[in-house]
Amino acid sequence: MKLNVKAYALTCGILWGLAVLLGTWWLLIWNSPGAIISKLSAFYIGYSYSWGGAVIGLLWGFVDGLIVGAIFAWLYNKIAKAPASST
Repeated sequence: MKLNVKAYALTCGILWGLAVLLGTWWLLIWNSPGAIISKLSAFYIGYSYSWGGAVIGLLWGFVDGLIVGAIFAWLYNKIAKAPASST
């Protein structure tokens, strides 16, 4: 089976971006201190544990998921194409 690199990358980007956005909003709704999720600011420039920061996290998460998804799908296709060893 071969993965469609563009479709897989887009799916990963959308899912990871939404996970950052909804995860931040969920914690804000429940008045959590957000000690763990606020550490994303070390990776995503402009991200903060706030309503607006969650939108910035959505954008960075989309780009991050897009790149990681594309690399994963490309590697999967390369490995899946390798001939199976017979023992």
